[in-house]
Amino acid sequence: MTDRVHYPPNLIFSVGTQVVTLVDIPGAAGLVLHPRGTVGVVVKSPADHEHSYRVRFPDGLETALKRSEITMLAKFKEGEISDRTHAAPEDLYQRVIYRCVIGSQAYGLAEAESDVDRRGIYLPTADLHWSLYGVPEQLENQETQEAYWELQKFLILALKANPNVLECLYTPLVEKATSLAEELLGMREIFLSRLVYQTYNGYVMSQFHKMQADLRNHGRVKWKHVMHLIRLLLSGIGTLRAGFVPVQVDAHRDRLLAIRRGQVPWEDVEKWRLSLHREFHAAFETTKLPERPDYERANAFLIRARRRAVSEELP
Repeated sequence: MTDRVHYPPNLIFSVGTQVVTLVDIPGAAGLVLHPRGTVGVVVKSPADHEHSYRVRFPDGLETALKRSEITMLAKFKEGEISDRTHAAPEDLYQRVIYRCVIGSQAYGLAEAESDVDRRGIYLPTADLHWSLYGVPEQLENQETQEAYWELQKFLILALKANPNVLECLYTPLVEKATSLAEELLGMREIFLSRLVYQTYNGYVMSQFHKMQADLRNHGRVKWKHVMHLIRLLLSGIGTLRAGFVPVQVDAHRDRLLAIRRGQVPWEDVEKWRLSLHREFHAAFETTKLPERPDYERANAFLIRARRRAVSEELP
């Protein structure tokens, strides 16, 4: 995966940005003072793309140039690596090895208006992965609520106890799993470790601090987000105790939905949250999960998958 320079087409280059001219800079009597490809620095930025930049060159000359007449030096240096796409998105979607449903549908918290959130993994062909142009870490389609991580990115997130990724491995709603994905599901316990405590607990605490500020400053919070934070604590506690990620929350469904609808006073939510933090800490002290996940087995699986990606056939 390559680290490319990306910027939206409507970006205004800030003062100090190094740029390259895409046109010759003319002088008197038809002479070219600076040929196309000269490096300069933006010394004045316009308010919009209808007006010009002021660009200064190393010899002190300053001139006005339109957005179409310059580009960022970093972008220019990448050349075709930056301009060429690695593959059409629809081609990469054909490389999905695992697709599942997470979110409210998987938790058992779905209501009539709830979306269907699909997540999963894709494995690019070896040629694409090895090429100069690389592959994206994630494919995303906002219209269909789908997102697929490239296998290596997925494994790294799982090893860090990312909740969304771990839930992908344990959701009961699996729509597609190739033989390679089935192998991964068969070893999903290698990703569970005591890191679940730090990752889940730390995130919930930071988000509740922000919510407390929102209450003080604006007098409101996003109750759906509050519900999912409580659900995350329940999931973390269950993971440390049972050694697997409990995705469905049937026993707490009514209480969680009441929070989402704003029917539970904030003080009661806070009491439940603090109680769950204490339970989480107790579960952390007694859990049988290892200190760290099994990096070696995860790495060995990735290498096997990369070898199988040499074939054009989806493993």
